[in-house]
Amino acid sequence: MKQNLAVDLDGVRFPLPVLAASGCFGTGRELGGLTDIRRLGGVITRSVTFEASRGWPTPRVTESPSGLVTAVGNQNPGVREFVAEDLPRLAKTGIPVVASVTGTTLQEYIRVASILRDEPGISAVEVHLSGPDRESRGLPFYARIDRMGEVVGAISRLSPVPVFAKLPALLPDIVPAARACVRAGAHGVTLIDAIPAMVVDVRRLRPRLGAVIGGLSGPAIRPIAVAAVFRVAQALPQVPIMGVGGISSADDAVEFLLAGAWAVQVGTAMLVNPSAPAEIAEGIAGFLKSKGLASPGDLRGRLRLSETEGMGEE
Repeated sequence: MKQNLAVDLDGVRFPLPVLAASGCFGTGRELGGLTDIRRLGGVITRSVTFEASRGWPTPRVTESPSGLVTAVGNQNPGVREFVAEDLPRLAKTGIPVVASVTGTTLQEYIRVASILRDEPGISAVEVHLSGPDRESRGLPFYARIDRMGEVVGAISRLSPVPVFAKLPALLPDIVPAARACVRAGAHGVTLIDAIPAMVVDVRRLRPRLGAVIGGLSGPAIRPIAVAAVFRVAQALPQVPIMGVGGISSADDAVEFLLAGAWAVQVGTAMLVNPSAPAEIAEGIAGFLKSKGLASPGDLRGRLRLSETEGMGEE
């Protein structure tokens, strides 16, 4: 059986099912000489803001027993610098580029999307919704479903390429949130974002992060992410899902695909092994061969459930 590892997210095509998650690929220069970036299915850029952002105070990264807790704060040079410097460099790699966008007000999101709309070399846009909303008392954008829909809808109307809404697991119900984003114009969803977390240095009586609270990523969040993917896929089977959260092996990635993801993103594992996405893609190929399957898409819907195990929602 001839094998094809390419994935088609309803018109958004990637040559491999494993992409580099936002913030973990940098601008491409950071991985030079460490891995062959052409072996990536695609890359999600670090989240881009309208103005340059210095990010949160240091320290920004600390370890936990089952992952990393980070608080970078969207450090980036701003969308104009991204368009002038980072995007051309990424485009030269020949791999699909998904631009991650963020802001602290609806207008900031709109400004970023307006500048990106005429730029070639972008395959899709991913909307980061976990930052503080200055127009809603600093609550994260995901705190209100109507607010998420407002942001996603505005960007979808502006963007000439498909838009993915990146959602956290900490929602009253992730399925209505995903449905609202799709109704607002999102082509698909990315599940999940890092989970709010805090680590304390008990000897110094101080938090380990300069921002105090950060986001937990790594193995600890993988079961939470798989559950989110499964629930949304059961309720919205035609909506493309990119699964992300604690993937460090081919088996981890296959979990997401079986749960309903159309493609996966690898983040934290790249900080330890920059070649992790390529190795995971090779592992997926081996898994498919062992099962007599031709493509990653053949894994979707193959999770074996009894009649009473489905968690779909109407």
